[in-house]
Amino acid sequence: MDVDNDFDDQNLLQQFSCMGTTDKDDLVKQLQRLLAGSQLNEATATFFLDMNNWNLQAAICSYFDFESPFKLPCMTLLYDSTIGEGESVSPNTKFRKSWHVMNSGNEQWPDGICLQYTSGVIMGDCTRIPVPSLAPKESTELSVVLVSPGELGVYESKWRMMTTTGSYFGDIIWIIVTVSESGTLAVTQQLHQLSTSQSNDVQMC
Repeated sequence: MDVDNDFDDQNLLQQFSCMGTTDKDDLVKQLQRLLAGSQLNEATATFFLDMNNWNLQAAICSYFDFESPFKLPCMTLLYDSTIGEGESVSPNTKFRKSWHVMNSGNEQWPDGICLQYTSGVIMGDCTRIPVPSLAPKESTELSVVLVSPGELGVYESKWRMMTTTGSYFGDIIWIIVTVSESGTLAVTQQLHQLSTSQSNDVQMC
């Protein structure tokens, strides 16, 4: 097994000797810390520990055995293509956020990739957007329909591209929304929708 230079065997063994806990939450945090460079999320860390009977060293070996043949995809956020970007939105109002993204790597994206909500304020029911398998340098537009919070203020949420194994990759996508009684974003988008038709390549939740 060829382990990344950041995780040499001697260093890992020294850290294992100091880890006598059997608490599952602690083991999840330790696995995430040891594999910090892989951006391992909690669900994936739990999966690898559970499949190895919560043995930390075995979980790390399984992770590298699973991930080493594969390279994480690459994604570049080209621009925010939201109609009316920068305008505020009224409370409890539906609106759409859109982004143009590109496969900036040298390999086609695998099937099953999605744009996943990861933290911040949840606005509406949608927390995941399916993403097509893009060829290298191919781009597409992703859109999500959200509902603004009921209270006035500035809200944000963080979204990441995610593989079927739960690994995040690519640029972080931030949603930052100002909720105001005089918000015009939804009206601007409705007027735009009346005058144009959605592009066929838009992936939307």
